[in-house]
Amino acid sequence: MNAAKRREIFTRFRNGNPHPTTELVYRTPFELLVAVVLSAQATDKGVNLATARLFPVANTPQAILALGLDGLKEYINTIGLYNSKGKHLIETCRILVEQHGGEVPASREALEMLPGVGRKTANVILNTAFGQPTIAVDTHIFRVANRIGLAPGKTVLEVEKKLLKVIEPQFRHDAHHWLILHGRYVCKARKPMCGECLIRDLCEYKDKTDK
Repeated sequence: MNAAKRREIFTRFRNGNPHPTTELVYRTPFELLVAVVLSAQATDKGVNLATARLFPVANTPQAILALGLDGLKEYINTIGLYNSKGKHLIETCRILVEQHGGEVPASREALEMLPGVGRKTANVILNTAFGQPTIAVDTHIFRVANRIGLAPGKTVLEVEKKLLKVIEPQFRHDAHHWLILHGRYVCKARKPMCGECLIRDLCEYKDKTDK
């Protein structure tokens, strides 16, 4: 895919959705961190239902530590893998309080030291909470980048590095939100909705559908 095509793809994404953001509901970097940790192998809708109960009661590391693991589980037990996620969050809160003054750090290295936080989660926090031009490659972005020819790669990290290389700076901050939403609602895994796709003529996928 050439640079002109890529520029037009992101121009159309920007025109269609000038201010994209995560579908997770949050108000602070810490709330976003909790929501993203909970979202692994879970839907944003399910996470939002749980955090809507949790955050009015505990939305700081100190407050979640005060709840304790059993207390936290009462709010997140509707989410898959809640036992391990609860343990990760308790330990994360302890580290934030002891090492970061109760604040979420704005560096990749510090974020990736937190239990339950890998590269993708760190990228989400850095981008969405702190405005850094990172790209969090989830299953949707990995699929879209490979399917349409935007940044083909065999691994998540390879796709991330290619996207950062080929996406122009003007689009980089919002790129992963546009690609996630496109993969979630249009360029779906089993049945891509090519008939409703605003970049159909630019996409290099060979098996386009009529619907």
